[in-house]
Amino acid sequence: MAYVKALRCKQCGREYPAEPINVCEFCFGPLEVAYDYDGIARAISRAKIARGPLSMWRYAALLPVDADNAVDLNAGFTPLLKAKNLGRLLGLSELYVKNDAVNPSYSFKDRVVTVAMTKALEFGFDTVACASTGNLAGSVAAHAARAGLKAFIFIPADLEHGKQVGAAVYGPTLVAVKGSYDEVNRLCSELSDNYPWAFVNINMRPYYAEGSKTLGYEVAEQLGWRAPQHCVVPVASGSLLTKIWKGLNEFAALGLIGSVDTKMYVTQAAGCAPIVDGWNSGKMLIRPVKPNTIAKSLAIGNPADGYYALTTLRDSGGSAVAVPEEEVVDGIRLLAETEGIFTESAGGVVISGLKRLVQSGLIKSDEVTVAYITGNGLKTQETVEDLVRPLIIEPTLTSFQEALKGR
Repeated sequence: MAYVKALRCKQCGREYPAEPINVCEFCFGPLEVAYDYDGIARAISRAKIARGPLSMWRYAALLPVDADNAVDLNAGFTPLLKAKNLGRLLGLSELYVKNDAVNPSYSFKDRVVTVAMTKALEFGFDTVACASTGNLAGSVAAHAARAGLKAFIFIPADLEHGKQVGAAVYGPTLVAVKGSYDEVNRLCSELSDNYPWAFVNINMRPYYAEGSKTLGYEVAEQLGWRAPQHCVVPVASGSLLTKIWKGLNEFAALGLIGSVDTKMYVTQAAGCAPIVDGWNSGKMLIRPVKPNTIAKSLAIGNPADGYYALTTLRDSGGSAVAVPEEEVVDGIRLLAETEGIFTESAGGVVISGLKRLVQSGLIKSDEVTVAYITGNGLKTQETVEDLVRPLIIEPTLTSFQEALKGR
């Protein structure tokens, strides 16, 4: 908390105390954390970061909580892998994959939840809650167990079974709502006005969202203290994209890296692509859609940070691409077969979207490009179960040889 000055409205600039609130009373704009960057600059350096823990808490000075009391499952500092095989196939010599599927609950959501959960304890809450498309459910439940807090997890009733199991095992109250994520989120907004709970992505959202900045910090550090030229990001609410961009620019402003000439790219599935549609319209306007996509973790039809994602694309000189539904599994399979990384459908959207961006000429062969993989495929095995086609044989050499010949 040493470097948090206030909460500031992203629309009108009004400031508020650092409390569990998320909306400006005057213009209804979203609030975000404002920092004392002069103080941070005196406290942070490359050397100090390098001596820090091998987790996202090496960047504690840039986060809005007291790291000494963090609800910590050791999220972050995940691998940045040079994707030589995939890069060769796509014609990219400097392609990297940021594999956040190996976080404690197997998604990038551990980054935002560890911050939100720590803040909930600082505020004195005894119960946490969330609206989730799946990955957040597991992360909130896991961190609540670690913190000794009660948890209520609200999900769409048709959520993938693996993600339901991945939340239920930690012992929260799991609430399956007969509706889309947008309907779940509206319900939770109403509940947050009636229950004294810390809703991590509602009244705790200004703090929660800051955890995603660490995906910008880590990539810059892992690339040898430089920003990449391209970042390809799966997008649901839009917050992840904006915070990676914010993280890179904070590092530059603090003198930890040089200037940021990074182009940011939105990737969405065609069955739920309101931000891509807004970008292609040229009007900087988000029109809500009804999700109908295999990529359930990206199925937010009315993205809370949609407008800010569009401004990030504009400011960075980036672009947006929608991936046809039939190409989502192709992307999952392509990453697995070339780099040995099994991602969920959001990752399939990223890889197929990356392929389209290269084909369109937006990403050149020798430009440093980072594809963000945010969730683990083991949670959504039904998405690719049609790929399971083993050779069925008798326990004999002849049977094997005949089956191999037939294949």
